[in-house]
Amino acid sequence: MEKYLYTIGEVAGILGESTSLVRFWSNEFPKFIRPQRNAKGNRLFTKEDVEMFKQIHLLVKVEGLTLEGAAKRLAGEKTDVVNKARVLESLRAVRQQLAEIREELK
Repeated sequence: MEKYLYTIGEVAGILGESTSLVRFWSNEFPKFIRPQRNAKGNRLFTKEDVEMFKQIHLLVKVEGLTLEGAAKRLAGEKTDVVNKARVLESLRAVRQQLAEIREELK
């Protein structure tokens, strides 16, 4: 069963980044990421928000765009960004599988 909502720590783990960076991006991209809040006020993100974080991560950390540049790319035609984010995620999964195989062979 797939999760519906993710905590900020879970999103940070998925991205391999700190929770403070996820919080910062959440505040900097309110047009694209709209977290829900629980009774304690903690941010909760949907699967769509997590996908948007992956796209922001690709644009800012991998391609080296500024936050403003990333926002412009996300506001425009996003199919290229979405495709690149999916490819990057697939490559990370392959890398993880190869690392597991490597450990089994030792």
